[in-house]
Amino acid sequence: MGVVLGGVSGAISGEWLGVAIALVSSCLGGSAAAITRYLAGNTDPITMAILRWGIGVLCVLPAALLLKARWPQRGDLPAVAALGFAFFGVFFVLYNIAMSYTTAARASLALATLPLHTMLVGALLGIEPLTKRKSIGVGVAVLGVFAALASGLSAAPQGAWRGELIMTGAVLCMAFYNVWSRPFIRRSSALGFLTIGMGTGAAALVLVGWLTGSFAALGHFSTPQWIAGLYLGIAGGALAFILWVLALERASPTRVATTMTVNPLAAGLLATQLVGEPLTLNLVFGLVAVFAGIWIATSDAAKP
Repeated sequence: MGVVLGGVSGAISGEWLGVAIALVSSCLGGSAAAITRYLAGNTDPITMAILRWGIGVLCVLPAALLLKARWPQRGDLPAVAALGFAFFGVFFVLYNIAMSYTTAARASLALATLPLHTMLVGALLGIEPLTKRKSIGVGVAVLGVFAALASGLSAAPQGAWRGELIMTGAVLCMAFYNVWSRPFIRRSSALGFLTIGMGTGAAALVLVGWLTGSFAALGHFSTPQWIAGLYLGIAGGALAFILWVLALERASPTRVATTMTVNPLAAGLLATQLVGEPLTLNLVFGLVAVFAGIWIATSDAAKP
């Protein structure tokens, strides 16, 4: 009995450690949203994506080699590379475009619905059924986000709705990535899968940047902008995703994904300092609605 209780206690402590790591990762992701907003007026979306994932892969690759990560099988490499291109390339270009239209907090509020989008995609693909409780949770979160964004539209930048619409489409793309990635991660390792995908996305971005002349913008960067770009690549790119992978190894994906609710708060707090964006009550209301919706949708997972 003592051995069994010890095993259960260890599993629970491992789950909470994973959630704590995921919270740090989500805070870094939120701060990266504010940094992206800060750089949006000085460079184009492709250059920002190159900074984030070019620097990011230079940090992740040594970590994968040092930890002796298990690489994807040869037959899986084309699919893993395609997923990496879609996520680290296409998704984050859309992410950067969205940030150029709206505030960091409003865009991150749309991003915080990722766990709910993932549930919908899982149900659509027949991987996980969408129960009545999950449907209610999705509805609460989506209505809360819609109400928060609509009520604060008068204080938002001109054309902010375009950014939030683009971010919503990007989040749906990320949800498909999450669902389709799982079998490849199981057959290799999370860090090995991440390195190949991030490397593919970064290589594609560098090629596009070279063909379109996007690198020219880097020549006009000031020292604060270079510091912001390095932070975006090291903390918002490599460190945030390494921590996310470590969290997924210790806790369930649902619990890890729930920590995305702190993303808008971290983004809003930093954006108030960097670019003077207000953190309004309607955004806080939307964040509470997202958290409530996720709790409703995921709390039935604990039932026998």
